Amino acid sequence: MSEDSGHNPMSILVVDDEPVVCSSCRRLLGAEGFAVETVLRASEAQKLLAAREFDIVITDLRMPEITGMEMLEFVKQHYPDTQVIMITGHSTISNAVKSIKQGAFDYVPKPFTPDELLAVVRCAVDKRFKSLERIHRVDASLLRRGFDNIVGASRAMQHVYDLIGKVAPTDATVLITGESGTGKEMIARAIHNHSQRREQQYITLDCSTLAETLLESELFGHARGAFTGAMSDKRGIFEIAQHGTLFLDEVSNIPLEIQKKLLRVLEQREYKPVGAEQVRSVDIRLIAATNRDLPSMIAREKFREDLFYRLNVFSIGAPPLRERLEDIPILANHFLAGACSSGDKKIKGFSKDAMGLLMRYPWPGNVRELKNTVERLVVLAEDDTLGSGRLAEIFGASASHGGMPAPRTNEDLKRARKLARESSVCDIEKAFVLDALARNDWNITRAAEDTGMQRTNFQALIAKYNINLSQK
Repeated sequence: MSEDSGHNPMSILVVDDEPVVCSSCRRLLGAEGFAVETVLRASEAQKLLAAREFDIVITDLRMPEITGMEMLEFVKQHYPDTQVIMITGHSTISNAVKSIKQGAFDYVPKPFTPDELLAVVRCAVDKRFKSLERIHRVDASLLRRGFDNIVGASRAMQHVYDLIGKVAPTDATVLITGESGTGKEMIARAIHNHSQRREQQYITLDCSTLAETLLESELFGHARGAFTGAMSDKRGIFEIAQHGTLFLDEVSNIPLEIQKKLLRVLEQREYKPVGAEQVRSVDIRLIAATNRDLPSMIAREKFREDLFYRLNVFSIGAPPLRERLEDIPILANHFLAGACSSGDKKIKGFSKDAMGLLMRYPWPGNVRELKNTVERLVVLAEDDTLGSGRLAEIFGASASHGGMPAPRTNEDLKRARKLARESSVCDIEKAFVLDALARNDWNITRAAEDTGMQRTNFQALIAKYNINLSQK
């Protein structure tokens, strides 16, 4: 991302004696939301730097009068927290690598593609954010938080934030889908907190915790004498949540008969308490969530198709953690800070080996499992760094290959084997790239050298897995 909510866009100064390079950078980076200035001479760039602050300087290596290396030295001497990216031709790549050792963040070779330039710039943006956090003592989590306490900067989560931002101001019914532990309730609460009903009640009901008879009474209330033990009138959740937001978690567990009554609420905005004679009107915003495949349940006649369409006016999919691996370092450190603040232990962070294990683990329990794992590590910790040894013990005890149905035929088995191979290769490749980037401060050049890969091949893997490098 080029900017954070409530912050000015990142400013970039491009220095190149070729007008076409300047115009290309201005057009590309401007379209991404950056504030871009371009100059053809390094002397002009130095005057601009003296007049105002820039977050990133992109400079050609070969320029008349003042070279790119001299420009780098000037920036690092006077503005040490400004990130410098070198532009180089193939004949000067060795000098570009040398410039990294002298303080440049990274380089892009001419001719570069838009994706190549943006990948390096986004990494530099992250480095600049860290500098700002240190200088201004900004809480790092605020720079990475999309809505309320939802943490994550991956493309998958950016998409979720975008959907929350679109639907929250409306009164549309929302269906949130996703595996257990992916944060569906947090998404629902964020929608309410940014809605026009945010000053009203927000009520949560887990539909999987109540028997059918209790669930109906819990939802709609009941009249005195409606059934044995109904000694007085009881207000239902719909009445309590009037004018506010009602979140029905695990809505797939609602029995068919009650589904029919819920459908009436959504269609006619009215309901009847159990045993009552008069209907009551209701004004609520309904958000539902499930970890099950509702279309499959509809096919098996376990869920009403008409109710599904009423619930699925606007859908949000909560991504599993294995599809947002780049968020693991952010989440792990967020949970570590929380665990330490609630106890008396002071832990600096994770070792590189431990973070590597966190990145490679499949996380069947998703974010909830990661949180529990970090809290357990803190309880067991005996020094100020969380290492890989204890983590390997935890994973060894909890890892399993369950969850997937067994193949029924030989053809099913062949397909399952093929999918497993493809999935494993993809998971390994993505973890390989993320682990290398994390070890090397998200610098593409250093990460490629560390792994022994050609920089172009390493960058191709970044593009293949759509890895967001903007907010690590």
